Amino acid sequence: MNKYHAKKTTIDNITFDSIRESQRYNELKMLLRANKIAHLELQVPFVVVVNGKRICKYLADFQYVDLETGKVIIEDIKSQPTRTSVYRLKKKLVEAQYGIQITEVA
Repeated sequence: MNKYHAKKTTIDNITFDSIRESQRYNELKMLLRANKIAHLELQVPFVVVVNGKRICKYLADFQYVDLETGKVIIEDIKSQPTRTSVYRLKKKLVEAQYGIQITEVA
């Protein structure tokens, strides 16, 4: 268990930080098979650079294309305890630098 009491879970030889993250992976796999989404990626890195200086790296849990809208969706599985001030700051920095929106999935 980690400090947020999440239980690591392995599916398809992929270890997820929580049961909820592995459940979302299964949901996204079904959407992929149903041709609702495409290009599913896990643990997508975003590096924040300000004035040429690397500030931090943010790892999004999932990224995929919604085939109905054509939009790239970036998701992060979050419970209340994992919405830390550091997480919120990194999320804002990534959204500002990349011009994207990170969707939090409870």
